[in-house]
Amino acid sequence: MATVRAAVVQAAPVAFDLEMTLEKTERLLAQTEADLVVFPEAFLSAYPRGITFGATVGSRTPEGREWYRRYWASAVDVPGPTTQRLGELARERGVYLVMGVIERDGGTLYCTVLFFNPQGELMGKHRKLMPTAAERLVWGYGDGSTLPVFETPLGRLGAVICWENYMPLLRMAMYQKGIEIYCAPTADQRDTWIASMRHIACEGRCFVLSANQFARRRDYPDDYPIEGVTDPDTVLCRGGSVIVSPLGEILAGPAFEDEAILTADLDLGEIARGKYDFDVVGHYARPDVFQLLVDETPKRPVTFQRPAGAAVDTPPREAAAPLPAMANRAD
Repeated sequence: MATVRAAVVQAAPVAFDLEMTLEKTERLLAQTEADLVVFPEAFLSAYPRGITFGATVGSRTPEGREWYRRYWASAVDVPGPTTQRLGELARERGVYLVMGVIERDGGTLYCTVLFFNPQGELMGKHRKLMPTAAERLVWGYGDGSTLPVFETPLGRLGAVICWENYMPLLRMAMYQKGIEIYCAPTADQRDTWIASMRHIACEGRCFVLSANQFARRRDYPDDYPIEGVTDPDTVLCRGGSVIVSPLGEILAGPAFEDEAILTADLDLGEIARGKYDFDVVGHYARPDVFQLLVDETPKRPVTFQRPAGAAVDTPPREAAAPLPAMANRAD
């Protein structure tokens, strides 16, 4: 069976500065020797840790609205110039690139993972289905139309973001799609996260690659309003990135001390060996008792219907539709 060299990048972006973060991305990729490279959740351009965006129940402040505007301005259009540049970086390094971004679609932001192949093509994306707690202030909800698992020469590749990994039905959908390399970009720095990654690897009999940021106060703008934190060396996120085998064994990490690039060789034969005694959507399933229905239909707030041949004055936003490349995903 094939062996895949995988790398997980634990680093912080230059928060709220897309161009500087892209330059850092290029430097980090130059340090990797891998077939597949996974970056953290919201790496382009920020996970807005600790900020309130001026929101309390019943009111929002002008300062909070301005911070949202700055966040929106540093986000990524998909597709757009940033995805083109990321594709070029993937092609230059000859890698599959899995990148956490803040996606801009009109006035709404989404926590999204983008997938690029070594030819530099944007294969598709996954939008986070369920933002957690205060994330819902600034991130929209994904729908079932972006739950891809891609058939690649490295294996079946997909991603589930942060606390989505605590949604058992979402995990079950990924297992049914045959995911083999399960990417879990996150912002969770708790010890319990490592236990969850080991559990998911055992449950799905897949390799789990979890990338988190290691971020200090100095990685955010000087005027970033995070209460009670003034020392630029204060650690806001300690990381905890990890690579786990299909039997739950830790192959690399967890890393907690600083920025790091974790690397491991994945023996894809371990997937079949693991499923010998446990296949959650195969011989260990009970479809006569339990069944799951997944709706992958795009959920648009407005649908346009026109007579055949009618002129189109204002077409719907293209970004709301699934990317064409997603037709090639493995379902």
